Amino acid sequence: MKELGPDNAFWIDGEWLDWDSIIDPEERTYSRLAELERESHLRQEYPNADITLIPYFRDLLLLAESYFHETGQHLNVYGDIGELFGAIMYGIKLHKNYAQGSDGRLGNDFIEIKTISPVNQKEQTNVRLDRHFSKLLMVKISDNFEVSGRLVKRADLPRKPGKNLRLSWGNMPEV
Repeated sequence: MKELGPDNAFWIDGEWLDWDSIIDPEERTYSRLAELERESHLRQEYPNADITLIPYFRDLLLLAESYFHETGQHLNVYGDIGELFGAIMYGIKLHKNYAQGSDGRLGNDFIEIKTISPVNQKEQTNVRLDRHFSKLLMVKISDNFEVSGRLVKRADLPRKPGKNLRLSWGNMPEV
């Protein structure tokens, strides 16, 4: 491999790039440079995100929307969309699938993620209080397939006896 330096390459985002890594000789496109620019843009737009998750989030949301518009039915993917949204927008490190107690971690906090889908006209969800979490992220996917979230400390949730708490999007405080 040839040594890269100012005579045969240029410096961008902390690495030397030669022309072969920038221009795809087959397609004459600026592949590596475009990839670096996309990464830089995504890091600015989503500073807390694992940017490798962003395409999966976008594709899954688009698939759910397209499927609904084509069939009038909903795919059972909204929980996954909500978890990916939490990982991207808040930097939550997701646990393995079906982990008990919470859905992920944010620093030292265990996070429970509940998603309100477009199917849910009352915009409500149940939260199991016997689970181990210190913050709750409620994610709402609107009828227009727009996604938003509200992160709240467990201590700020309404106090109620029993194992289940019914929460409404409209009454959710945000940290």
